[in-house]
Amino acid sequence: MAAVFLIVSAVLYFLYHLIPGDPVKAELANFVKENKNLTAEQIEAEKQAITVRLGLDQPLPLRYIRWITGLFTGNLGYSQSYRQPVAQVITAPMQNTVILNLMSVVLALSLTIPLGIACAVKKDSVFDRVTQIVTMVGYGVPVYIIALLFIYVFAVVLRWFPVSGMNTPGAEFSSVSGWLLDRIKYMALPLLVMTAGSLGGMTRYVRTAMVDALGQDYIRTARAKGLPERAVIFSHAWRNALLPVIALIISWFLGIFGGSLIIENIFGLNGVGKLLYDALMQKDYELVLAAQMFYVVISLAGNLFLDLIYGVVDPRIRVAK
Repeated sequence: MAAVFLIVSAVLYFLYHLIPGDPVKAELANFVKENKNLTAEQIEAEKQAITVRLGLDQPLPLRYIRWITGLFTGNLGYSQSYRQPVAQVITAPMQNTVILNLMSVVLALSLTIPLGIACAVKKDSVFDRVTQIVTMVGYGVPVYIIALLFIYVFAVVLRWFPVSGMNTPGAEFSSVSGWLLDRIKYMALPLLVMTAGSLGGMTRYVRTAMVDALGQDYIRTARAKGLPERAVIFSHAWRNALLPVIALIISWFLGIFGGSLIIENIFGLNGVGKLLYDALMQKDYELVLAAQMFYVVISLAGNLFLDLIYGVVDPRIRVAK
């Protein structure tokens, strides 16, 4: 993980510093705009000060070392567009993105796993066939199409939820519960879209894994011993079907974090995805690097969790001392 983190961080850092642009010139333009009647000497002095502060007076490898060192100590750089440290800019969006994605994962898994197991147990029934058709449609439709459809139905026609935003503009709340209910109202529609976009593929994969597990010899042996069907399904079949499902769950979880960039921009949510897009448009590369390293850490942590959870689910592959 450490090696991958360093390699990816170096590639991203050097890549963004190869993009044409002059951050000193951009920041100097803002300084001149805010301070009138400056002399040429004052402008030149400010230019030199900005160059030193941004570390652009040093070779690129030394700037990378300074940046990666600051990354581990909480100094993520300075945002030119927000005119404040990146750590202050990214904290609230990071919390919003994590909360939104975790809620989506919990809601999606609470629906897809029981649904996939039910389809496998009732294989080739009317319920199974209808579910397969619905999930196939959901699997084939892009998430942004689902978002537009849900906006039209739930926000325009039914008017249950607002179209975009994080909270009611200008609203003042006398209690935490009032603020929380308002936030839930704004987060509900994006959460529904992310969950709906995840149902198709995960349900079909759980069903396939369970169908394969239910066809194994040990299941027939368990039934021949007279075990209750519930114990056969959940204690024997599901436990063995869980191993391939876990690999999909982790990759799907990481994909949701990446896909939330689209959702956050569609619904105007203050998350890392929208922050990353806005920073790219404004060429605020210090902020872009911090946002992308957030996704790198999520990806690495997800893969580490996958390796560890394998040993919990299947004792046969636990690492011996």
